[in-house]
Amino acid sequence: MVALTLGRSALSLSLYMSKPPGMSVLLLFFTTLGFSFRFVTPSAEDHRYNVGDHVSLFVNKVGPLNNPSETYHYYDLPFCRPDQVIRRKASLGEVLNGDCLTNALYELKFREDKIGETLCQKKLKGDEVAKFRSAVSNDFYFQMYYDDLPLWGFIGKVEDENWTINENGPKYYLFKHVQFDALYNGNQIIEIRAFSDPNHVVDITEDVDISVKFTYSIFWKETSTQFENRMDKYSRASLLPTHQQIRWFSFFNSVVIIVLLMGLLTMIFMRHLKNDLRKFSGGDEEEDKEVGWKYIHGDVFRYPPCMSLFCAVLGTGTQLLIQAAFLFVLALLGVLYPYNRGALCTSLVVTYTLTSVVAGYTASSFYNQFVETGWKRSVLLSGTLYLGPLFVMVSILNAVAVSYGATAALPFGTIVVILLIYTFVTIPLLGLGGVIGYRLRSEFQAPCATKRCPREIPPLAWYRKTPGQMFLGGLLPFSAIVLELHHLYASLWGYKIWTLPGILFIMFIILVLLTAMLSIGLTYVQLSVEDHEWWWRSLLRGGSTAIFMFGHCIYFYARSRMSGFMQFSFYFGYNACICYAVFLMLGTISFRTSLMFVRLIYRAVKSE
Repeated sequence: MVALTLGRSALSLSLYMSKPPGMSVLLLFFTTLGFSFRFVTPSAEDHRYNVGDHVSLFVNKVGPLNNPSETYHYYDLPFCRPDQVIRRKASLGEVLNGDCLTNALYELKFREDKIGETLCQKKLKGDEVAKFRSAVSNDFYFQMYYDDLPLWGFIGKVEDENWTINENGPKYYLFKHVQFDALYNGNQIIEIRAFSDPNHVVDITEDVDISVKFTYSIFWKETSTQFENRMDKYSRASLLPTHQQIRWFSFFNSVVIIVLLMGLLTMIFMRHLKNDLRKFSGGDEEEDKEVGWKYIHGDVFRYPPCMSLFCAVLGTGTQLLIQAAFLFVLALLGVLYPYNRGALCTSLVVTYTLTSVVAGYTASSFYNQFVETGWKRSVLLSGTLYLGPLFVMVSILNAVAVSYGATAALPFGTIVVILLIYTFVTIPLLGLGGVIGYRLRSEFQAPCATKRCPREIPPLAWYRKTPGQMFLGGLLPFSAIVLELHHLYASLWGYKIWTLPGILFIMFIILVLLTAMLSIGLTYVQLSVEDHEWWWRSLLRGGSTAIFMFGHCIYFYARSRMSGFMQFSFYFGYNACICYAVFLMLGTISFRTSLMFVRLIYRAVKSE
């Protein structure tokens, strides 16, 4: 969520790289979560070193620059490796994020400069040279962590201008020297950067055995930056003044447009509604005929078909909405920030698990307002409505990642842990919420009695039917957030990090308000033409913004430099899951506000 532009030169790289159980099971679960939330932000007592102290450097992964989802283990390439490769124990979120921290041969002691230190002397065979050349041609980078600070560098470079008389084509060079520049304040490390020196390269154009001496240097300099502010560098790395002004301008422009549209909609809507209510109170039969929504008072509160599915949508949408609120709180409190390895993935798992009780309660309580039996089916549907498609999608993507040998492939143990969490925590909490909703059930209080036989709906123009209303209900909210949505996609799938979670939160609130206002207005238009089947339609037109979002996904991919089947499948697979979640959230908001509005106007008619 913070914004780091990728600046490439021959020397540097920056880029962005998510019955209740027994007491023993609960204890195991929350203990696991405790270890999973090992946030990277150090405490004041940690990360203090004396001159000459050893500071561990961990190598993480490598991957093509343009495909952020396609990453591989660092030692999948024939780099210098220690005799015993030891992987650092990863949290659940780090595994889900594809992180794999491993020890390395680099000896970077605190405040000790080194120049031209030999890492290893390695004889590269022809197939190993081919591996490096393939990585260089695909613009591979490497990522490391030093004192929990991320750093990157390029593996090599391509020179297209080296033409000779006998052969044509580019030359491929492997960087064999890495220079580290580290900053310190007192006895704490503040910053570190890696530079791949273009003056120390080896030609790997041909598949021939070569001997390479890999070296490194490190230089220490003092800085006045405080330890508590050392992560701010990653938040400001690409926040150039011009780009920042453009983003603020687009944000305020969106806010002004939305406020004007909402004001115009409110003024027109309230004016017509007051006229309708005035006609009712006047008792003029001629004028009374002009108002269509009065005549369907006996049908407007008739619950829709597929009630179990409808309640499951409300339950899941409410759960996802509360989960989003929790994530915004964590981001605003500073718990979620760039390069806090696995924190976002861990937060997603924990918040979804704990909010399952909300889904069960919402689905059960709403269903029991109309029907006393069959509520268990709605609770079961709410537990699988989102997780079911998500599980299928993740299984497919995991198979793709396994076939590529990428770090995104989930280990068998992690899959077992997730299944255990779902079985012993999520399902019991879901059932608990359903039982509470059943026990606290109440009858649906409709202002008007519902007739036994539904009233016939008159023929409607195309723009008054469901597709037309979905188009109108989704286009306006999407047009208000499209600029910030583009920045968010650049953060998720590009080389920027979202720097202002507050702006994202405000835009989300605006999206919710605009969805609610449009839902009320379109519901009023629908009832005015004596169309009483508004329940499902209000949900669909509210969630239709997600359809426009997925359309923007296609546009973003077409304009990007992403390539390959793995990146293609991960990009569209996870974006489909995100858009589906937005559909459920906004659909729930749309229906709830429409229901409040319908209750209000028919209660006002009854009081007249």
